[in-house]
Amino acid sequence: MISMFLTAAQAAPAEGQAPVGMGWGTMIIWVVIMIGIMYFLMIRPQKNEQKRVTAMLNDMAVGDSVVTTGGFYGVILDITDDDVIVEFGNNKNCRIPMRKSAIAQVEKAADAYSSSEPVIEESKPSRFSFGKKKDAQQPEDK
Repeated sequence: MISMFLTAAQAAPAEGQAPVGMGWGTMIIWVVIMIGIMYFLMIRPQKNEQKRVTAMLNDMAVGDSVVTTGGFYGVILDITDDDVIVEFGNNKNCRIPMRKSAIAQVEKAADAYSSSEPVIEESKPSRFSFGKKKDAQQPEDK
């Protein structure tokens, strides 16, 4: 009986040693695999996104419509190396200089008006007469 405990104690690894079947080579392979997974899941997509944003900011031109990181829509009036001047809304006096990095999305001016057909808006009839034209509301007196 005592011999059975002695053989079990000899078979168990001592403290500080790797378990049986887990050598240094296997541990290095697992570390390399984990670094590879981290690269393909985190670093590579971030680099691709950074390249896309850089290309978008370099292709900006005067007259392009932009959306800022704050959610404001505007039109580019002037471009310098790091800054742009953007006009917001219909008010011609609302011109704000901002960093290029504050622009989240760019829509080219040619893309916005690329269709040659005019856009016809159809108004739906409303229950509360909000969508009716004034001409239709007033009958002619003759």
